[in-house]
Amino acid sequence: MDELLDILDSNGNYIEKTAMKSEAHAKGMFHPTTHIWFYTKNKEVLLQQRGKNKAIFPLLWDVSVAGHIGAGESIELSAMREIEEEIGIAISKNELQKIGVFKSMHKHTNGLLDYEFHHTYICELKVSLNELVKQKSEVEALRLTPLSTFITQLQNSETVMKYVPHSREYYKTIIEAINKKLF
Repeated sequence: MDELLDILDSNGNYIEKTAMKSEAHAKGMFHPTTHIWFYTKNKEVLLQQRGKNKAIFPLLWDVSVAGHIGAGESIELSAMREIEEEIGIAISKNELQKIGVFKSMHKHTNGLLDYEFHHTYICELKVSLNELVKQKSEVEALRLTPLSTFITQLQNSETVMKYVPHSREYYKTIIEAINKKLF
Protein backbone atom coordinates (compact mmCIF):
# COMPACT_ATOMS: atom_id res chain seq x y z
CA MET A 1 0.00 0.00 0.00
CA ASP A 2 1.37 3.40 -0.95
CA GLU A 3 1.32 5.99 1.80
CA LEU A 4 2.67 9.46 2.48
CA LEU A 5 5.92 9.47 4.50
CA ASP A 6 8.06 12.11 6.15
CA ILE A 7 11.47 12.32 4.48
CA LEU A 8 14.66 12.47 6.56
CA ASP A 9 18.21 13.56 5.85
CA SER A 10 21.05 11.01 6.00
CA ASN A 11 21.39 11.63 9.75
CA GLY A 12 17.74 10.86 10.49
CA ASN A 13 16.56 14.44 10.88
CA TYR A 14 13.18 15.54 9.55
CA ILE A 15 13.59 17.96 6.62
CA GLU A 16 9.99 19.22 6.23
CA LYS A 17 9.44 17.18 3.08
CA THR A 18 7.05 14.33 2.37
CA ALA A 19 6.83 11.75 -0.41
CA MET A 20 4.82 8.69 -1.25
CA LYS A 21 6.42 5.44 -0.09
CA SER A 22 6.83 4.30 -3.71
CA GLU A 23 8.79 7.47 -4.56
CA ALA A 24 10.94 7.20 -1.42
CA HIS A 25 11.83 3.61 -2.33
CA ALA A 26 12.46 4.45 -5.99
CA LYS A 27 14.76 7.40 -5.22
CA GLY A 28 16.44 6.15 -2.03
CA MET A 29 14.97 8.81 0.24
CA PHE A 30 15.48 8.22 3.96
CA HIS A 31 12.28 7.74 5.97
CA PRO A 32 11.32 6.51 9.45
CA THR A 33 10.01 3.05 10.31
CA THR A 34 9.11 1.33 13.52
CA HIS A 35 10.27 -2.12 14.68
CA ILE A 36 8.80 -3.92 17.69
CA TRP A 37 10.39 -7.07 19.09
CA PHE A 38 8.12 -9.07 21.39
CA TYR A 39 9.54 -11.42 24.01
CA THR A 40 7.98 -13.68 26.64
CA LYS A 41 8.86 -14.35 30.27
CA ASN A 42 9.64 -17.89 29.06
CA LYS A 43 12.71 -16.44 27.28
CA GLU A 44 11.22 -16.61 23.80
CA VAL A 45 11.13 -14.08 20.99
CA LEU A 46 8.21 -13.65 18.59
CA LEU A 47 9.35 -13.91 14.98
CA GLN A 48 7.35 -12.99 11.90
CA GLN A 49 7.78 -14.73 8.58
CA ARG A 50 7.32 -12.10 5.92
CA GLY A 51 4.49 -12.64 3.45
CA LYS A 52 5.25 -14.57 0.26
CA ASN A 53 4.11 -11.62 -1.88
CA LYS A 54 6.31 -9.00 -0.19
CA ALA A 55 8.52 -7.06 -2.65
CA ILE A 56 11.60 -7.60 -0.49
CA PHE A 57 12.75 -10.53 1.61
CA PRO A 58 9.62 -12.65 1.05
CA LEU A 59 9.30 -15.62 3.43
CA LEU A 60 12.34 -14.63 5.52
CA TRP A 61 12.00 -14.44 9.30
CA ASP A 62 12.11 -10.97 10.78
CA VAL A 63 11.16 -8.62 13.59
CA SER A 64 7.84 -9.38 15.36
CA VAL A 65 6.14 -6.28 13.90
CA ALA A 66 7.42 -3.52 11.62
CA GLY A 67 6.04 -0.78 9.46
CA HIS A 68 6.40 2.65 7.97
CA ILE A 69 5.57 5.71 10.03
CA GLY A 70 3.00 7.82 8.22
CA ALA A 71 3.66 11.50 7.56
CA GLY A 72 2.94 13.48 10.72
CA GLU A 73 2.28 10.31 12.75
CA SER A 74 3.99 9.89 16.11
CA ILE A 75 6.46 7.03 16.36
CA GLU A 76 4.71 5.39 19.32
CA LEU A 77 1.25 5.63 17.76
CA SER A 78 2.65 4.13 14.57
CA ALA A 79 4.12 1.24 16.57
CA MET A 80 0.81 0.62 18.34
CA ARG A 81 -1.09 0.79 15.01
CA GLU A 82 1.29 -1.65 13.32
CA ILE A 83 1.01 -4.10 16.23
CA GLU A 84 -2.77 -4.10 15.98
CA GLU A 85 -2.70 -4.43 12.17
CA GLU A 86 -0.07 -7.17 11.92
CA ILE A 87 -0.75 -9.38 14.95
CA GLY A 88 -4.15 -8.22 16.19
CA ILE A 89 -3.40 -7.08 19.73
CA ALA A 90 -3.69 -3.67 21.37
CA ILE A 91 -1.00 -2.44 23.71
CA SER A 92 -0.53 0.79 25.61
CA LYS A 93 2.24 3.27 24.87
CA ASN A 94 3.91 2.63 28.25
CA GLU A 95 4.44 -1.05 27.34
CA LEU A 96 6.89 -0.06 24.60
CA GLN A 97 10.54 0.24 25.59
CA LYS A 98 12.61 2.10 23.00
CA ILE A 99 16.08 0.62 22.61
CA GLY A 100 17.46 2.64 19.72
CA VAL A 101 17.28 4.00 16.20
CA PHE A 102 19.14 2.11 13.49
CA LYS A 103 20.13 3.44 10.08
CA SER A 104 19.54 0.84 7.37
CA MET A 105 20.41 1.05 3.67
CA HIS A 106 19.49 -1.79 1.31
CA LYS A 107 19.70 -1.68 -2.48
CA HIS A 108 17.53 -4.53 -3.71
CA THR A 109 17.84 -6.39 -7.00
CA ASN A 110 14.32 -5.30 -7.96
CA GLY A 111 15.50 -1.65 -7.97
CA LEU A 112 13.93 -0.78 -4.62
CA LEU A 113 16.13 1.45 -2.44
CA ASP A 114 15.25 0.91 1.21
CA TYR A 115 16.86 3.79 3.14
CA GLU A 116 15.31 3.81 6.58
CA PHE A 117 15.78 4.73 10.20
CA HIS A 118 14.26 1.94 12.33
CA HIS A 119 12.85 3.25 15.63
CA THR A 120 13.19 0.02 17.58
CA TYR A 121 11.32 -1.18 20.65
CA ILE A 122 10.98 -4.28 22.78
CA CYS A 123 7.72 -5.26 24.43
CA GLU A 124 6.61 -8.18 26.56
CA LEU A 125 4.09 -10.46 24.84
CA LYS A 126 1.36 -11.04 27.41
CA VAL A 127 -0.95 -13.24 25.33
CA SER A 128 -0.45 -16.71 23.91
CA LEU A 129 0.66 -17.29 20.34
CA ASN A 130 -2.75 -18.69 19.36
CA GLU A 131 -4.41 -15.40 20.39
CA LEU A 132 -2.49 -13.47 17.74
CA VAL A 133 -4.25 -12.71 14.47
CA LYS A 134 -1.79 -12.32 11.61
CA GLN A 135 -2.40 -9.83 8.83
CA LYS A 136 -2.65 -12.11 5.81
CA SER A 137 -1.25 -9.59 3.32
CA GLU A 138 1.89 -8.96 5.39
CA VAL A 139 2.54 -12.01 7.56
CA GLU A 140 2.99 -15.59 6.38
CA ALA A 141 3.54 -17.08 9.84
CA LEU A 142 4.33 -16.26 13.46
CA ARG A 143 6.40 -18.34 15.85
CA LEU A 144 7.87 -18.15 19.31
CA THR A 145 11.52 -19.16 19.33
CA PRO A 146 13.66 -19.64 22.44
CA LEU A 147 16.08 -16.72 22.67
CA SER A 148 19.01 -19.16 22.87
CA THR A 149 17.90 -20.81 19.60
CA PHE A 150 17.49 -17.42 17.94
CA ILE A 151 21.05 -16.48 18.93
CA THR A 152 22.43 -19.79 17.64
CA GLN A 153 20.58 -19.44 14.32
CA LEU A 154 21.95 -15.93 13.79
CA GLN A 155 25.49 -17.20 14.37
CA ASN A 156 25.19 -20.17 11.98
CA SER A 157 26.09 -19.42 8.35
CA GLU A 158 23.30 -21.68 7.03
CA THR A 159 20.40 -20.76 9.33
CA VAL A 160 21.15 -17.02 9.29
CA MET A 161 20.11 -17.05 5.61
CA LYS A 162 16.51 -17.62 6.76
CA TYR A 163 16.48 -14.17 8.43
CA VAL A 164 16.26 -10.66 7.03
CA PRO A 165 19.86 -9.42 6.84
CA HIS A 166 19.91 -6.73 9.51
CA SER A 167 23.30 -5.65 10.81
CA ARG A 168 25.07 -7.61 13.54
CA GLU A 169 24.91 -4.52 15.77
CA TYR A 170 21.14 -4.35 15.31
CA TYR A 171 20.61 -7.99 16.30
CA LYS A 172 23.12 -7.69 19.17
CA THR A 173 21.24 -4.68 20.59
CA ILE A 174 17.89 -6.52 20.41
CA ILE A 175 19.25 -9.61 22.17
CA GLU A 176 21.02 -7.59 24.88
CA ALA A 177 17.90 -5.51 25.58
CA ILE A 178 15.69 -8.61 25.87
CA ASN A 179 18.26 -10.39 28.04
CA LYS A 180 18.40 -7.36 30.33
CA LYS A 181 14.62 -7.62 30.83
CA LEU A 182 14.68 -11.37 31.44
CA PHE A 183 17.75 -11.88 33.64
